[in-house]
Amino acid sequence: MNTTTNTVTSWAIDTETTLRDGYAQIGDVNLHYVEAGAGPLVVLLHGFPEFWYSWRLQIAALVKAGYRVVAPDMRGYNLSSKPAEFTDYTADKPAADIRGLIREIGTESAMVVGHDWGGSVAWTLAMNHPEVVDRLVILNAAHPRKLNEGLKSPRQLLRSWYFFYFQLPGSPERRAARNGWKFFKGFQRDARPSYTEQENERYVEAWSQPGAAKAMIDYYRAAVRLGSKQKVLPISAPTLVIWGQGDRYLGPTLAEPHIEDVPNLYGVERLPDASHWVHHDEAERVNHLLIDFLSPALGRQTSR
Repeated sequence: MNTTTNTVTSWAIDTETTLRDGYAQIGDVNLHYVEAGAGPLVVLLHGFPEFWYSWRLQIAALVKAGYRVVAPDMRGYNLSSKPAEFTDYTADKPAADIRGLIREIGTESAMVVGHDWGGSVAWTLAMNHPEVVDRLVILNAAHPRKLNEGLKSPRQLLRSWYFFYFQLPGSPERRAARNGWKFFKGFQRDARPSYTEQENERYVEAWSQPGAAKAMIDYYRAAVRLGSKQKVLPISAPTLVIWGQGDRYLGPTLAEPHIEDVPNLYGVERLPDASHWVHHDEAERVNHLLIDFLSPALGRQTSR
């Protein structure tokens, strides 16, 4: 395996959970990830404009429940490679990265959890590489077919204004870095409680990595310009959707996928008091839902 690991000392998430810092070479992309715990593998995929740290409130809970947790920086983010062309960010490419990561770290398959863009990548991973996805959890990320349908609605188009702003060449990434990254911070302003100064500093450090701002925005350039070429396939993995109903970016009608696309849908859990940042706003509830849904991997009965 072409991987390297060492202990992280500056990213403690609690007093008991030791994070291991690693890199995996997947084709031309070097993926950075953090890892903790032992047991069945759970892979956590972050969204925009975050990085592995967005899962800080889930990692320890999952480890204590008996799982091995791996949270990568997706291509273009933080310490992972940042391919230069927007065409390198169609959803199938980061999905292939995660398939490679699962195999590279020594397992055949994993339970996959994705939020926002990480959810879009998780949907694609489960469609394109079903053999590596045992169970799937999606947090506030519309299934590709539902998103395409939603973007025909004027109300959803207004919610998704930044998809189209990000098509401008160069301007969005220049704006992003001004005034202490105020623009990117603005995407997270709905989080409750608000991010602390220390948390914001860690996000700014990730956004400030050379090439990161452009790469993060290139996901949207690829989605708008090339996303219609994505083939939608049925997902066989048992799937749970968790949805913050206060999402400012994605309307609540986008939460539930078509049953023919996700025939093994376990359910859609709607959290009325949570924003788009559902795993931050309602961390305890989200952790309970994750542990309950993933429990068959440990031979436990779910509570539903």
